[in-house]
Amino acid sequence: MFRAGAVVADHVSPVTEEQVQPNGVDLTLDGVERFVEPGRIGRDDKQLGAREPLAATDGDYRLGPGGYAATYAERVAVPEGHVGFVLPRSSLMRSGATIDTAVWDAGYEGRGEGLLQVHSEVHVERGARVAQFVLARAGHEETYDGSYQGERLEEDGASGA
Repeated sequence: MFRAGAVVADHVSPVTEEQVQPNGVDLTLDGVERFVEPGRIGRDDKQLGAREPLAATDGDYRLGPGGYAATYAERVAVPEGHVGFVLPRSSLMRSGATIDTAVWDAGYEGRGEGLLQVHSEVHVERGARVAQFVLARAGHEETYDGSYQGERLEEDGASGA
């Protein structure tokens, strides 16, 4: 069962009233990075490829077709007994782009990211609502304690890119 947006909002910060939707909370774009070196995913390890932050021009990221890492401005904490999902906003998809993400396990806390897939040139303003975070009740035996725990929490939220 998916939780109401007001419940989800208790696990996202900062959050404005405009971001709270009936079934989730909109996440805003903090920064965009281009993948510049390959990563490696092994059976027992991983090595992420290098990335290059892109600069916003007059507050806009002007993105051509390709894949980018999109970081969110909000801190998310997935409560015990739940699983988090991030889905693209329909206005992003209608503009020729989408965001792919993975499951966010119970116990995860951080400022996450998604794979921004651009199919047709698009301009996205820093701070624009690009995705929606939803929570569903879920049974589990443990909570997340992986390598992405606490990602980007040492930052103030704004990348300044």
